[in-house]
Amino acid sequence: MSISQVIADFITCGIQSGGWMEMDRIYLQNRVLGMIGEAALETYVVQPVDVLPIELMDVLVAKAKENQVIGESLAETEILEGELMDLLTPPPSVVNAFFAQHYEKSPEQATDYFFDLCQKNDYIKTRAIAKNIVFPIETEYGALDITINLSKPEKDPKEIAAQKNMTAVNYPKCMLCMENEGYKGRMNYPARTNHRLVRMNLDGEAWGFQYSPYAYYNEHSIILSEEHRPMKISRQTFERLTTIVEVLPHYFVGSNADLPIVGGSILSHDHYQAGKYQFAMERAPIETSFTIPGFDAVTAGIVKWPMSVIRLQSANKKALVDASEYILTKWQNYSAPELSIVAFSKDGMPHHTVTPIARRQGDLFEIDLVLRDNNVSEEHPDGIFHPHQDVQHIKKENIGLIEVMGLAVLPPRLEKELVEVEQYVLGEENAIAEYHLPWANQMKECYTFTAENVQEIVQQEVGLIFARVLEDAGVFKRDAVGQAGFMAFINSL
Repeated sequence: MSISQVIADFITCGIQSGGWMEMDRIYLQNRVLGMIGEAALETYVVQPVDVLPIELMDVLVAKAKENQVIGESLAETEILEGELMDLLTPPPSVVNAFFAQHYEKSPEQATDYFFDLCQKNDYIKTRAIAKNIVFPIETEYGALDITINLSKPEKDPKEIAAQKNMTAVNYPKCMLCMENEGYKGRMNYPARTNHRLVRMNLDGEAWGFQYSPYAYYNEHSIILSEEHRPMKISRQTFERLTTIVEVLPHYFVGSNADLPIVGGSILSHDHYQAGKYQFAMERAPIETSFTIPGFDAVTAGIVKWPMSVIRLQSANKKALVDASEYILTKWQNYSAPELSIVAFSKDGMPHHTVTPIARRQGDLFEIDLVLRDNNVSEEHPDGIFHPHQDVQHIKKENIGLIEVMGLAVLPPRLEKELVEVEQYVLGEENAIAEYHLPWANQMKECYTFTAENVQEIVQQEVGLIFARVLEDAGVFKRDAVGQAGFMAFINSL
């Protein structure tokens, strides 16, 4: 196929996306010509297109490199890819209008439209996401999801070195700011030309709804404040979360905690994460029900989960928000020193917060409140309720919202490291990392390994370590002393 035909087919995809009309074809084709360094358009036909737009984009990017419009660096490639796919993406006003039209028929139809658009225009990196290693593991808490994250491409060392000499630019302020919409990108900042936001009004404030480029679960989305301000868990958090699941009843929505160690990776910008996915924690049953005096419209219970979770349900939004705020306030001021649970440092620094998750269950609103504590100690300098050192060879990063709900996001280093572990336990030549040796030797004592069963056993053991990671992050442990402590806190309500 000639490059002219590729351009014509690519623009056909752009017109079909709804942002352009056939009258715009010549203009758009000339735009692409200039982007890839071609001087003239030769004979082509307007025809039905039976290949994915991303495959046409690959051809166009390859031609641009051949014409030396761009070099081979990852940053230059991604910037051109974003600019090309922007032509397949309607302007923000049109995307929002289409979303509203679909929403009139159903909220699910609206998100289906937006999700499909963000996949087709390569904002959601479906090819990269497909590289992730994903496997479920059965535990006493149900099936946990294990992901070794391979989706984000690694930069070339030359690019990293070049970034050190670049002039510092404070725009956009962070990856979650609305100013990212349509931003070209630069060597040290990702291209966002084809990025779009759906505007939302939450309690009189402007917020944006977008999908995550490197999704960890189905329809992984982010709802972010227009104002660049720090994360803060408060009554307003619960009000917004319940409003979001009222607007998008087929989605869950949750917030990372708002303190270091127990918070997520971006605490500088107020945002929530949502999606169309059922995590293991949602499937986990209530093991102890209780009532909270003064909150008759709310049912409550302790969830059977490695972390310390209180589940609230009510058909009354306000009652649910009131109860959530009440428990948050109680927890922020609660201490049990004998369990290393301390609400404030001597200088008054707070250590307690919650990771809240909201969803709909039929006519009921449901909120899970995961109790968090970010204290450190000499024995556990990374965090008393953080993955302890004996499991950090698998997971040492913060336990954020996604992990809390039962989906492990493990570092890419494990892709190769686990292969070396498998070779080690099989007695084959290997380059096992020293920090995996105690774990590997323990497995050798427990299992008889063969070439057929080694991967399954190692993955199962990784999953059990993740369950341990969550137990480490639980403030009230799953033993008799810890559960008695949990009930003492419940009784304080």
